[in-house]
Amino acid sequence: MNKRIKLRTLLIGGLVTLFFIVIIGKVFWLQIVEGSFWENYAQSNYWSREQTIQAVRGEITDRKGDKLATNAPAYTVAVNPKVILKYNLEDEVAEGLHSLLNKPVSEIKDLINSKDEKGQYFDQREVRNEGWMISQDLRDKVKALSDKIISEHKPKIRESGITLMEEQKRYYPRKTLAAQVLGYMDRQGNAVIGLEKKYDDLLKGTNGYIKYESDRKGVKLSKDDEVYKAPKNGSNIKLTIDDTIQYYIEDAMKEAYDRLKPKSMTIIAADPNTMDILGMANMPTFDPNEYWKPEYQNGFRNLALEATYEPGSTFKIVTLAGAVQEGLFNPNDHYMSGHIKIPGYKTPLYDVKRDGWGSISYLDGVKHSSNVAFVKLGYEKLGKDKLLNYIRNFGFGTKTGIELPKELKGRVNPQRDIEIATTTYGHGITVTPIQQVAAVAAVANGGKLLKPHIIKEITDPATGKPAIDPETGKPMAFGPELVRQVISPDKAKEVGSYLEQVVSDQKIGTGRHAYIPGYRIAGKTGTAVKPKTNGEAGYDYTKQVVSFIGYAPVNDPKILVLVVIDEPQDSDLGGGTAAAPVFKKIVGEALEYMGIPKSNVASADQNDTAVAAPDLKEMSLKNAKSTLTKKGIPFETLGKGSKVISQYPKAGTMLSSAQRVFLLTEDSKTMDIPDLTGVSLRDAMEILTIMQVSVSAQGEGYVVSQKVTKSGGKRSVALTLQPPGAGSSDKGKTQQGDSKSKGQDKDQKDSG
Repeated sequence: MNKRIKLRTLLIGGLVTLFFIVIIGKVFWLQIVEGSFWENYAQSNYWSREQTIQAVRGEITDRKGDKLATNAPAYTVAVNPKVILKYNLEDEVAEGLHSLLNKPVSEIKDLINSKDEKGQYFDQREVRNEGWMISQDLRDKVKALSDKIISEHKPKIRESGITLMEEQKRYYPRKTLAAQVLGYMDRQGNAVIGLEKKYDDLLKGTNGYIKYESDRKGVKLSKDDEVYKAPKNGSNIKLTIDDTIQYYIEDAMKEAYDRLKPKSMTIIAADPNTMDILGMANMPTFDPNEYWKPEYQNGFRNLALEATYEPGSTFKIVTLAGAVQEGLFNPNDHYMSGHIKIPGYKTPLYDVKRDGWGSISYLDGVKHSSNVAFVKLGYEKLGKDKLLNYIRNFGFGTKTGIELPKELKGRVNPQRDIEIATTTYGHGITVTPIQQVAAVAAVANGGKLLKPHIIKEITDPATGKPAIDPETGKPMAFGPELVRQVISPDKAKEVGSYLEQVVSDQKIGTGRHAYIPGYRIAGKTGTAVKPKTNGEAGYDYTKQVVSFIGYAPVNDPKILVLVVIDEPQDSDLGGGTAAAPVFKKIVGEALEYMGIPKSNVASADQNDTAVAAPDLKEMSLKNAKSTLTKKGIPFETLGKGSKVISQYPKAGTMLSSAQRVFLLTEDSKTMDIPDLTGVSLRDAMEILTIMQVSVSAQGEGYVVSQKVTKSGGKRSVALTLQPPGAGSSDKGKTQQGDSKSKGQDKDQKDSG
C-alpha cells in the first residue's frame, strides 16, 4: 500500500513538475524568443492609439480679401435603430425627419430597421443624402425635433435616437459668384473642378496626428510616450478678381441671358496693363453649395477657356494691328466695298451689306466692319506669312497659361487662299475667349502680350509668406509676365484711335451702343455664323455667336471687357445690338466704382448735361450741402458727423443729371450702415462700396430688406430686392431710379 502511495505521489509530483516546466518554457518563449513580436502586436491592437487631427482647408478670397470659398460648420443627421425600436419611436422619428429633410418616410424606416451581418440592429445609421452636411439652421430644427420627442415621453426615455455629428464643410458665401472659377468640393470632401481641383494639394494642407498608449477600454495612460504632430493648414489663395466687378458682370449677364435666351454667355474683365482678371463668368452657372441640383448640371464648364468658337469680326483687330504696324493702313485711302473675289474661286466674299456702301475709306470700312476691307488689308497687303505671323504673335493657336484647368488652344491653320482670306475677318479659325482678351489687351497696353493671371498670391497661413511650389520647391510668385512685344507702342495707340471711332461714331459705327457719355471707349463688334453640325458643309445662318470686346478709357486703359453670346434666340441680332449694351452696362458701373473721372461732357444724348463734382473734402457738412444745392446736384449724407471726410464720386468727376454725390461724415469702417429700404441696387452698391462693405443681393428692383453680418472683423450686407409694385417700398425712386436707355434703335448686324 505504501509503495502504491509513493508511486502515485511521485507520478503526480512529476506531472506537476512537468506542467510547471511547460509553463515556464512557454513564458520564456513568449517573453524572450517572441517578445518583440507580441509587444508590437499589443501596442498596435490594444495599447497604441492614433487620432488624426484634420488640417484646415485654405480660403479663397477676392483681391480685397473678401471670402469666396471658406469653411463652415456642418452637421450630419444619424439615427440609432436600437434606441428607436426599444422605445417604439419609429413613426415619430420617421415622420419628423421627413418633414425637415424631405426624405421619404419609407426610406427613413428602412434605415431604422436595418441590421448588420450578425442580424443585430445598428447603433447608428447616417441619413444620406438629405441629412448629410446640413446647415446650422436645419441642424437647430432637427435638434428641436429630438428635444420634443424626449420631452413628450419623459421620464420613460432620455434619448430620441436622433443624433447630430458636427463636421466641417466647404462653404461659398457668394453662392453663384465666380462659380466656374472656384469649382467646388463634393460631399465626400473631394475637389472636383476649378481652382479647388487644380490647387487641391496646396489648399488641403497636411493632417496632423496624436499617438498615445491606452488600456483596452481606451483610457489614456501616461503622457510620457505621447507623440504629437501638428497639422499644416492649407494655403490661402487670393485672386485677382474684384468681387464687386464680378457682381456687375453677373448682374448684367443675368439680365441679358433672360432677355436674349441664348445657349450660353461668357464675360471676362481684365486690367490690360497687368492682365489681372478682374471678373470671369459664364451662363448657365451653378451654386457650389448645391452643385447636385438638376438645374445646375449644364453650368459646370468654364467656357472662358474650355470652349472655342469662331470669333468673327472682333478678330479684325489683329488684322488691323498687323496692317498698321507694317505701314499698310491709310485711313483715307478708298476701296470698293460690297464683295471681293479670291483668285481661283468663283464665289466672292461679301460684306454683310452685299451691295456695299460704294467706294469708301478704309477707316469707314473699319467702322462698318467691312469684310472686304479686311480681306484687302490682310490677304492682299499683308499676305499669308505676315498675317499668320501676327496671329501667332498675338497668342492665337497656343494656350495662354492662365492658372485654371482644362484650357484649350484653339485652331489656326488656314491652308488655301480662301481660308487665308476669311481668316482676316475671323472665320475658319477657332479661339478661346481668354485668348481674345489677352490679344486685345496687347493693343490697349502699348503692344505687350501679357500672360493672364487669375491668382494674385498664394500664402502660407502660418507665416503669411508665399507658399512653396510643390513642383519647383521655390516660393510661388504671381504678377505681370511679358510674353512678347507684338506691336510698337505708337502703333498700338494708333490702332486704339481707330477702334475708338467704331464706338464714338453714332451714325455708322457698329459699336455705337457701347458708347458711354464722358468716357472714351475703344471696341469692336463681332458676329460669327456657326458651322453646320450635321455633317454638312457650310454655315447655319440661324445660329451665330455675337460678341463685343473693348476697353476704357482709351487714353489710359483701366479695364477691358469681352462679352460673348452663343446663339441668341433672335438670330437677327448682331454683336452691336446684343453684346455692346451688356459691355456698356458693366464698364459704366465699373469705371464709376474704380473712381475713374469722366474726361469730357460730350454726349450722344444732347439733353444729358453734365457738371463736374466740386471738391467738398474737409468742408463743413452745412457748407457742402449749400454748395451742392446751388449747383443743383442731388446728394446723400452718410454718417452723423458735421464735416465731410470723403466724397463719392471724386472731385472733378463729370456727373450726369441723375447722378448723386455721397458725403461721408464718419470713418466708413465704424459708421452704422444706413437703412437702404427703397433704394435701387445701383445706389445701394455705391453706398456700401464707399463704406468698404461686401455686398450680396437677391432679386431685382429696389431694396426691401437688408441683413448685416460680421465675420473676421469685416462687415457684409445681404440685400433682398423686389421690382416696383411687388411689395417694395417706393422710397427714393423718383431720385434714384436706374437710368436705362429706352428705345434703342436696331443696329445693323456687323460682318459675319
